[in-house]
Amino acid sequence: MTAQGVEGDVPAAAERPAVAERRLHPVTPFRRAWAPVAVLVGWAVHDPHQAQEQLTRLTSTTLLIALAVLVPASAAYGFLSWWFTHFSVTDGELRIRTGLVFRRTAHIRLERIQAIDVTQPLLARLAGVAKLRLDVVGAEKKDELAFLGDDEARALRAELLARAAGFAPETAHEVGEAPARELLRVPARELLVALVLTGSAWGAVAVALVVPPVLWLLTHSVVTVLATGLPLLGAAGARSAGRFVGEYDWTVAESPDGLRIDRGLLDRTHETVPPGRVQTVRIVQPLLWRRRGWVRVELDVAGSANSVLVPVAPRAVAEAVVARVLPGVTVPAADSLARPPRRAGRCVPLWWRGYGIAVTDAVFATRHGLLHRSLALVPHAKVQSVRLTQGPWQRLWRLAAVRVDTGAGKTVTARLRDAQEAAELLRGQAERSRTGRRDARPDRWMA
Repeated sequence: MTAQGVEGDVPAAAERPAVAERRLHPVTPFRRAWAPVAVLVGWAVHDPHQAQEQLTRLTSTTLLIALAVLVPASAAYGFLSWWFTHFSVTDGELRIRTGLVFRRTAHIRLERIQAIDVTQPLLARLAGVAKLRLDVVGAEKKDELAFLGDDEARALRAELLARAAGFAPETAHEVGEAPARELLRVPARELLVALVLTGSAWGAVAVALVVPPVLWLLTHSVVTVLATGLPLLGAAGARSAGRFVGEYDWTVAESPDGLRIDRGLLDRTHETVPPGRVQTVRIVQPLLWRRRGWVRVELDVAGSANSVLVPVAPRAVAEAVVARVLPGVTVPAADSLARPPRRAGRCVPLWWRGYGIAVTDAVFATRHGLLHRSLALVPHAKVQSVRLTQGPWQRLWRLAAVRVDTGAGKTVTARLRDAQEAAELLRGQAERSRTGRRDARPDRWMA
């Protein structure tokens, strides 16, 4: 039986207007054409000896024929993969259809989207295109649309966020990107000084300077020293240089759809910290940063790869940004953290002084580290489970640890607590977590 429309009734499904499908930017085939070449390069890197043997067996004529076949094949692959890729936006989902032989259609529910990032690698910036990456609840990896025109990518992001927030489809186009207010911009000079003062950078340089002389004393081989020392020096420089390039011009802005982060010297990235999805905030302070009063703010976000909120900033400024991520939360002062009992020094000599804990109405806070300090803040509503652990040596000195598990799969631990205090923390935190989840606001865009 076929459905027929009746005057005054809702039109049948066959008579409803089809959803308009769109293609990616025409520059996309050039990007995808490199895939067959990348496979060959990957094989050569994986087994360079066999690759060299195969190349020596081929004549010049064979190489030219192979090249004449590979270039058109790569171009055809890039064109066909672009031609058979479509996307469309319906009332409740984003659909991405791909595949020539094996068809795949992804249905992404808008209410499941947790973050939409716009990224522009260097070549994409030159071509005026951008990549749209979507963090979806329950998905192990991000779906992406690569590439779209720069303006089209930002307009599509705004439309998806507007529809996810509950705006009608006919008005979502007119909403546009939500306005943002800048909270923080990290100066390049401050970022450079902070990286120089980071202990890990100095540690990498120290290893690069110490290992080669040791190898020379053991082997007396210049080749061995150069083969080991040069990569170590390169890695030490790339570690700091890579962070500087990635965190250059770091800007944090507040908008109704979350905190927006723009960063990058060569590759520009436009990220969003989803509202209500932050599970843990960590305030990190290396030893050499203390004199300047600088800290770094890191995040654990459920369903998202965002891990840094502020690369470096004065403590007061960083705490003001944290207050935007965790509304109503005040970062506990250092002198308000309760230290472990003195007998904890029997388990962890000297370093036990770096541990501390504070429990407020909003968060469970723990600190660890004597030189490299890290203060973790877990909102009570984000606690998934709480455990008490006690090893034999801790049991001897009546000590225990309270472990708090979050929705991001991470654990925050209050170590070296008095056993009776730990038992009270366990019972109290279980109750605070239940009441926190009951009173928490829904995790919605633009809520």
